[in-house]
Amino acid sequence: MTTKDIDENVRAELTRLRESIDNIDAAVVHMLAERFKCTQQVGHLKAEHHLPPADPAREARQIERLRQLAESANLDPAFAEKLLNFIIAEVIRHHETIASGPPPANEE
Repeated sequence: MTTKDIDENVRAELTRLRESIDNIDAAVVHMLAERFKCTQQVGHLKAEHHLPPADPAREARQIERLRQLAESANLDPAFAEKLLNFIIAEVIRHHETIASGPPPANEE
Protein backbone atom coordinates (compact mmCIF):
# COMPACT_ATOMS: atom_id res chain seq x y z
CA MET A 1 0.00 0.00 0.00
CA THR A 2 1.34 3.46 -0.87
CA THR A 3 0.50 6.83 0.63
CA LYS A 4 -1.75 7.67 -2.35
CA ASP A 5 -3.84 4.53 -1.59
CA ILE A 6 -4.62 5.76 1.93
CA ASP A 7 -7.92 7.39 2.82
CA GLU A 8 -7.78 11.19 2.54
CA ASN A 9 -8.61 11.67 6.25
CA VAL A 10 -5.79 9.33 7.26
CA ARG A 11 -3.40 11.09 4.89
CA ALA A 12 -4.37 14.47 6.35
CA GLU A 13 -3.80 13.17 9.90
CA LEU A 14 -0.42 11.73 8.89
CA THR A 15 0.54 15.07 7.38
CA ARG A 16 -0.53 16.94 10.52
CA LEU A 17 1.39 14.59 12.80
CA ARG A 18 4.49 14.65 10.60
CA GLU A 19 4.46 18.45 10.55
CA SER A 20 4.38 18.39 14.36
CA ILE A 21 7.29 15.94 14.39
CA ASP A 22 9.23 18.19 12.00
CA ASN A 23 8.61 21.19 14.29
CA ILE A 24 9.73 19.24 17.34
CA ASP A 25 12.86 18.05 15.51
CA ALA A 26 13.68 21.66 14.64
CA ALA A 27 13.19 22.68 18.27
CA VAL A 28 15.45 19.85 19.45
CA VAL A 29 18.21 20.96 17.06
CA HIS A 30 17.92 24.57 18.22
CA MET A 31 17.93 23.53 21.89
CA LEU A 32 21.03 21.40 21.31
CA ALA A 33 22.71 24.33 19.58
CA GLU A 34 21.98 26.52 22.61
CA ARG A 35 23.24 23.81 24.95
CA PHE A 36 26.49 23.54 22.99
CA LYS A 37 26.96 27.33 23.10
CA CYS A 38 26.88 27.08 26.89
CA THR A 39 29.16 24.06 27.02
CA GLN A 40 31.64 25.84 24.73
CA GLN A 41 31.80 28.63 27.31
CA VAL A 42 32.35 26.02 30.02
CA GLY A 43 35.15 24.54 27.90
CA HIS A 44 36.88 27.91 27.59
CA LEU A 45 36.56 28.52 31.32
CA LYS A 46 37.98 25.07 32.09
CA ALA A 47 40.86 25.62 29.67
CA GLU A 48 41.68 29.03 31.17
CA HIS A 49 41.84 27.52 34.65
CA HIS A 50 43.52 24.25 33.60
CA LEU A 51 40.56 22.13 34.66
CA PRO A 52 40.05 18.69 33.09
CA PRO A 53 37.66 18.49 30.12
CA ALA A 54 35.54 15.78 31.79
CA ASP A 55 33.82 15.95 35.18
CA PRO A 56 32.69 12.38 35.94
CA ALA A 57 30.85 13.33 39.15
CA ARG A 58 28.83 16.04 37.36
CA GLU A 59 28.16 13.68 34.45
CA ALA A 60 26.86 10.97 36.81
CA ARG A 61 24.55 13.48 38.52
CA GLN A 62 23.26 14.68 35.16
CA ILE A 63 22.62 11.13 33.95
CA GLU A 64 20.69 10.29 37.10
CA ARG A 65 18.74 13.55 36.84
CA LEU A 66 17.89 12.90 33.19
CA ARG A 67 16.84 9.32 33.93
CA GLN A 68 14.41 10.62 36.57
CA LEU A 69 13.07 13.27 34.17
CA ALA A 70 12.63 10.64 31.47
CA GLU A 71 10.78 8.34 33.82
CA SER A 72 8.38 11.10 34.87
CA ALA A 73 7.82 11.93 31.18
CA ASN A 74 7.10 8.28 30.30
CA LEU A 75 10.27 8.07 28.23
CA ASP A 76 12.59 5.08 28.49
CA PRO A 77 15.29 6.12 31.00
CA ALA A 78 17.84 3.90 29.24
CA PHE A 79 17.20 5.77 25.98
CA ALA A 80 17.55 9.12 27.76
CA GLU A 81 20.84 7.95 29.29
CA LYS A 82 22.19 6.85 25.91
CA LEU A 83 21.26 10.21 24.42
CA LEU A 84 22.91 12.15 27.24
CA ASN A 85 26.04 9.96 27.07
CA PHE A 86 26.28 10.76 23.36
CA ILE A 87 25.94 14.49 24.08
CA ILE A 88 28.44 14.33 26.95
CA ALA A 89 30.99 12.59 24.73
CA GLU A 90 30.65 15.37 22.16
CA VAL A 91 30.98 18.06 24.86
CA ILE A 92 34.15 16.43 26.21
CA ARG A 93 35.55 16.25 22.68
CA HIS A 94 34.86 19.99 22.29
CA HIS A 95 36.48 20.71 25.67
CA GLU A 96 39.57 18.72 24.71
CA THR A 97 39.82 20.64 21.44
CA ILE A 98 39.48 23.97 23.24
CA ALA A 99 42.11 22.97 25.81
CA SER A 100 44.58 21.87 23.16
CA GLY A 101 44.80 25.07 21.18
CA PRO A 102 43.85 28.68 20.59
CA PRO A 103 40.19 29.52 19.90
CA PRO A 104 39.06 29.51 16.28
CA ALA A 105 39.25 32.87 14.46
CA ASN A 106 35.45 33.33 14.54
CA GLU A 107 35.27 33.19 18.37
CA GLU A 108 35.95 36.15 20.58
